Amino acid sequence: MATKQVEGLHCLGQGAYAWLAPEPGWGWSNAGLIADGDASLLVDTLFDLSLTDRMLRTMRDAEPRAKSIGTLVNTHANGDHCHGNELIVGADIIASSASAAEMSELPPEAMAALVEAAHDLGPVGEYFLHCFGQFTFSGITHTPPTRTFDGELELQVGDKPIHLIEVGPAHTRGDVLVYSPRDKVVFTGDILFIEGTPIMWQGPVGNWIKACELIEDMDVDLIVPGHGPVTDKHGVHAVKHYLQFVHEQARQRYDAGLSALEAARDIELAEYSAWSDPERIAVNVDSLYREFSASDQATDIFELFARMAELAGFTAKRE
Repeated sequence: MATKQVEGLHCLGQGAYAWLAPEPGWGWSNAGLIADGDASLLVDTLFDLSLTDRMLRTMRDAEPRAKSIGTLVNTHANGDHCHGNELIVGADIIASSASAAEMSELPPEAMAALVEAAHDLGPVGEYFLHCFGQFTFSGITHTPPTRTFDGELELQVGDKPIHLIEVGPAHTRGDVLVYSPRDKVVFTGDILFIEGTPIMWQGPVGNWIKACELIEDMDVDLIVPGHGPVTDKHGVHAVKHYLQFVHEQARQRYDAGLSALEAARDIELAEYSAWSDPERIAVNVDSLYREFSASDQATDIFELFARMAELAGFTAKRE
């Protein structure tokens, strides 16, 4: 099950909500709210202050307990899940230790500078603006977690137990699932992209596949991905299958001596070509090649965006 993507707040049951973005593409992320008794917990903020403010206003209109959010959990370090943190005044902000460290590496002011510079970068800049130009990064104050953990952390929201489970490194270095067993809901952050192509900035792919299997084993009815519509375990299976497929295809081409870019060009995505942003295959293959070669040398981010720009048709094919 993948419900139609309808922007806005969706009630998932008694005191559980999903905030869905209007589309599954770059930067358009989901969030969540869990409330019980006099307490409430927010799962992620959004990419800029305007988007986050709109979400919070809607939540507070629908759920009185959201007027004073006591806890914010950032599922990972990408800005579209934490740039709005400053608007959750007085909350305990929780993330994994790895995510907290990673958040400081690309703060909002750095994204603002990249967007400004992109206007002079030709086709790669055009692609970057296609991905991020509709968001406003100026004026955001980087607001890091106030509390970190490793492994698992048990929280309480009213009478609801909440389990935070670190499953990274996978999409990023410190991905976290937020599981509410009483609501039979799990918020996955970017472990799940539904109807959109997952992007593996970190890996290893085995950790990501294990995270999907962990979700498949949970007693949940509804699954809120980081991007795309609310889903069930069929959606989890589709993401897992994509990761297994890309791993197999990349391995064949690595063994045949193709470069990571050649492999990304060569892989026929078949059923996955209909997912949004299929050019992310370039990043996924690059991460897998690092894994195959046991290299800890990350490819320059501008080079990765150049590869994606090419595959998306924003630049002439390179040799």
